[in-house]
Amino acid sequence: MSATAAEAEAATAAGSSEKDPLLLRAARGEKVERSPVWMMRQAGRHMQVYRDLCAKYPTFRERSEIPEVSLEISLQPWRAYKTDGVILFSDILTPLPGMNVEFDIDERRGPVVEPYRTQERVDTMTKMDPEEACPFVGSVLRDLRKEVGNEATVLGFVGLPYTLATYLVEGQTSREYLEIKKMGLSDPKLLHQMLQTLCDNIGEYACYQIDNGAQVIQVFDSWAGHLSPRDYDEFALPYQKQVIAKIKSKHPDVPVIIYIKQSGALLERMAQSGADIVSVDWTVSMDEAMRRLGPNIGVQGNLDPAVLMGPHDQIKERTEEILKMTGGKNHVMNLGHGIEAKTPEPNAKCFVDTVKNFKHQ
Repeated sequence: MSATAAEAEAATAAGSSEKDPLLLRAARGEKVERSPVWMMRQAGRHMQVYRDLCAKYPTFRERSEIPEVSLEISLQPWRAYKTDGVILFSDILTPLPGMNVEFDIDERRGPVVEPYRTQERVDTMTKMDPEEACPFVGSVLRDLRKEVGNEATVLGFVGLPYTLATYLVEGQTSREYLEIKKMGLSDPKLLHQMLQTLCDNIGEYACYQIDNGAQVIQVFDSWAGHLSPRDYDEFALPYQKQVIAKIKSKHPDVPVIIYIKQSGALLERMAQSGADIVSVDWTVSMDEAMRRLGPNIGVQGNLDPAVLMGPHDQIKERTEEILKMTGGKNHVMNLGHGIEAKTPEPNAKCFVDTVKNFKHQ
């Protein structure tokens, strides 16, 4: 290739990159004009338009599995706040029926599953076909890309095997996770079988989301923070690595973000997962997190969601404090966990606007 042709191709590639949405460019580690911003759980209960929809579609599974409803809910916070990321409105348990695992989401109790605690029950789990099990997910992601164009990045997400297994073994949300810990001690082979089945399916499900339009994937191992270091290394980290390796084998250029709640003690281990970005919760300062993760891992977060319940001057001050720590490098601004249902919408807008208006010196 001649020098002129090479320069033209490089210019074309650069132009294409510049046209990509801000959050995608930041997640790839490119230099960007400002920190992008979105909020975990941004689509949902804190918005009045969402609560209005709940009257017509009273169950979570209706709202997340009817494509036009999920699409509308996914777009609501983008329309209201112009976040740089638009995330699929769904649930980490959504792919389970495709594995022959039925679940329900009680509006008060949360997810409910008939527990899987025996060999016979675990043996009933099957390989999933994402298109057959979750065609609505693919439909919504494709439509989201059409709706937002390059004005925002479309994010998909999956639950990682250990966190999904907590619901299967416990049967519901738990505070102590004693049943799954007991299984890990008394029958680790059975737990590993369950985790491997989940792992193989979730890797495929994540790739299915990317094939249908997701530009970034966030992987949630929310409850792995309850594990001791020894058990984390046995029951969580190996399966995180497998899922992310599966994504990267098919889609090496798609950024992967990993999130664990109460993960201050786990940052170095999270960096071993293969993810491009570690989403930091609010229990560790961002400058410490960046120091511990090193220069090759991006960061996301990490404003305490409770701050959005406070006055606007406090929201602005604490948000800018985090932005100053990052210097605008390898950072996606977010909360340290999902936005609280009682958050006033003007406060959420204040947070997003603060990030969008902040200029690094």
